Amino acid sequence: MFSEFLELEYCFLHLYGLELIFIATNHFELFSQDVMIELYRRNIWNDAKTVNVIATGCFSKVTKILVAALKFFLGHEDGEKDESDSEEDEPPKTEKSLRLSHRVGKHTKKRQKKLDRALQALKKHKKKKKTAEVFNNSALHLLHDPQDMCEKLFSQLEKTTERFEVKLMMMDLASRLIGIHQLSVMNFYPFVQRFLQPHQREVTKILLFAAQSSHELVPPDVIEGVLRTISNNFITDRNAGEVMAVGMNAVKEICARCPLAMSADLLGDLVQYKSHKDKGVMMSARALLQLYRKLNPDLLNRKDKGRPTEAMAETEPLVYGGQVAKDFIPGAEILPEEAEPKEEKEKNDWESCSDESDEEGEWIDVHHSSDEEAKEDEPQISKEERLKKAQTVSSNRILTAEEFEQIQKRQALKEVEGRHGKRKREGGQEEEGGGLLTLSTIENVHKKRAHDKESRLSTVMAGREGREKFGKNHEKMNPHASSTNKDKRRNKAFMMIKHKVQRKKIKRSFRDKQIALRNSLLKRQKAKR
Repeated sequence: MFSEFLELEYCFLHLYGLELIFIATNHFELFSQDVMIELYRRNIWNDAKTVNVIATGCFSKVTKILVAALKFFLGHEDGEKDESDSEEDEPPKTEKSLRLSHRVGKHTKKRQKKLDRALQALKKHKKKKKTAEVFNNSALHLLHDPQDMCEKLFSQLEKTTERFEVKLMMMDLASRLIGIHQLSVMNFYPFVQRFLQPHQREVTKILLFAAQSSHELVPPDVIEGVLRTISNNFITDRNAGEVMAVGMNAVKEICARCPLAMSADLLGDLVQYKSHKDKGVMMSARALLQLYRKLNPDLLNRKDKGRPTEAMAETEPLVYGGQVAKDFIPGAEILPEEAEPKEEKEKNDWESCSDESDEEGEWIDVHHSSDEEAKEDEPQISKEERLKKAQTVSSNRILTAEEFEQIQKRQALKEVEGRHGKRKREGGQEEEGGGLLTLSTIENVHKKRAHDKESRLSTVMAGREGREKFGKNHEKMNPHASSTNKDKRRNKAFMMIKHKVQRKKIKRSFRDKQIALRNSLLKRQKAKR
């Protein structure tokens, strides 16, 4: 049936000329691409061949095919139609308002069905909102020649006359390819550099692409130009605090992926913002400082290095293109060289449990500061001995899950403990850059409004201290006196005093008004005397 349909299509196209042939081929290309994307999404055709066929759509001259291929690699599973549908299907009412509107009027089966459909649509819409964005990183790993694809995509990006949104998508895909596969496309960085201005449209996304495309194998001189541009255009006192914080976040993310790109002079200037009046700028500058304390403390000034820790002492100087390969598990020196037999371990566990039960109601040894002093007086193991022990433990033993947990705790302790056992104040340690970046990392601005509810309440309560309360004083002059008729009337039921309230609402007669006026005039005359 399908072959007959194709024959009819072929005859029809031959009758009506080449222009229709071009339109039909584009239609078939788009249809076949949609089918392959859907099959990949359902894990039916999830091999490298399918991915590379879809990748050819990134160089199509037809915008629809180009955008569909770009969205596939960028993780936008739903196309433009789905986005528009979701906007149209957005329910205008809440569940409470739907149920309240159903209560009013006649209860029929038709109205009940209508309510059920509306509630179902509302539930579906809430579920749609909760679903997180999924990225097809697996598809990017299945490409045959990512370097060639990235170079072609970048050359197309330089010449294209497509809309700005399509250009952004092409930049995004190129930056992801460079970052994930650690490619060398040197012309990409000066191209991105042109768009790094605070007034530029979607500038936060462009900063994200610059951070995504940086990695350890890019020459530091190339990325240093990008860092200089961001610091000159964004991190200046003439800009708002949010702009400065966004620029500082972008610099931090780039440096986390390529630490050698930062020069000592530029880092010294940026670290000075750690005491800036704007909280967002201050937090971003401190995050950058923490990053370099961990990655390359030699680049910082002596006052910015902080108290030296064990982890800082173990850091090795960074070299361009150098890989740190270790033949041991870092932190394994805390474990004994020979594993404890299983029977003895179980026996010790039983003994510890019995000791805990026996010691109930007895004296307990309290930890004293002299114990710490005794620990400090113990002889410190040299670096070579620790390294040798770690190599022995790593090569001769099979470690258990509990031992790995013990090592992790010790490694975390090294970040906050000084060389001589003295503890440093624990702070938020920044992790090294890795994995896929999100826009929230660039736009992460720590901002607190100057006049929020909490600050206003605190100022109000501070002003009330040491003064008398405003308003009437309802306390009785004689605490033993009974309550007045007015107070008693307040506690009575409304039906008992209804007639008195209604009497007040009736209009006064002319005679009553005369008497009231006479009494008020007499009062005034007495007051003057």
